[in-house]
Amino acid sequence: NPYVSGGGAPEVYMVGLRNPWRVDIDNGLVYIADVGQSAREEVTVAPAGAGGANFGWNTWEGTSCYRAPCGIDGFVFPQVEYSHQTGCSITGGLVYRGSAIPELAGHYFYGDFCEGWIKSFRYSGGIVGNHVDRTPEFGTVPLLTSFGYDGSGEIYVTTIQGGQIFKIVPVS
Repeated sequence: NPYVSGGGAPEVYMVGLRNPWRVDIDNGLVYIADVGQSAREEVTVAPAGAGGANFGWNTWEGTSCYRAPCGIDGFVFPQVEYSHQTGCSITGGLVYRGSAIPELAGHYFYGDFCEGWIKSFRYSGGIVGNHVDRTPEFGTVPLLTSFGYDGSGEIYVTTIQGGQIFKIVPVS
């Protein structure tokens, strides 16, 4: 932690996040879903050892300039982002490590609170791949609030609409 020896509060490890809505740590990577201000939602993947990283808020909202001047030096930018034309509030998720759906192992799942869609991607070697909209398979989850694991690594999704909990299961 670069702030332990001075220069900032010792409990701060990374800066420049607006409103992170779930952080997942998986295989040495930190997946951070950050709720935007007025235009963009984002997921940033960074090495867990990247103490002192600056994710750009309130100069940047995703990769869009929020408050000028908007130089790029010293900032870590998101790997995935979407505009408010697609959704309104990201709900961060988890990297799937269960065994029921082996083809999804290593996929990071996230969704949107307002639109209820769920998407996933695989992050490997610094590159986002296999970015898929899972809505045709899962349907929508209105007012999607969170993702969680069970003891076997299977993923569950929660909503405030009726307090429901859904489990992601293989298609039969």
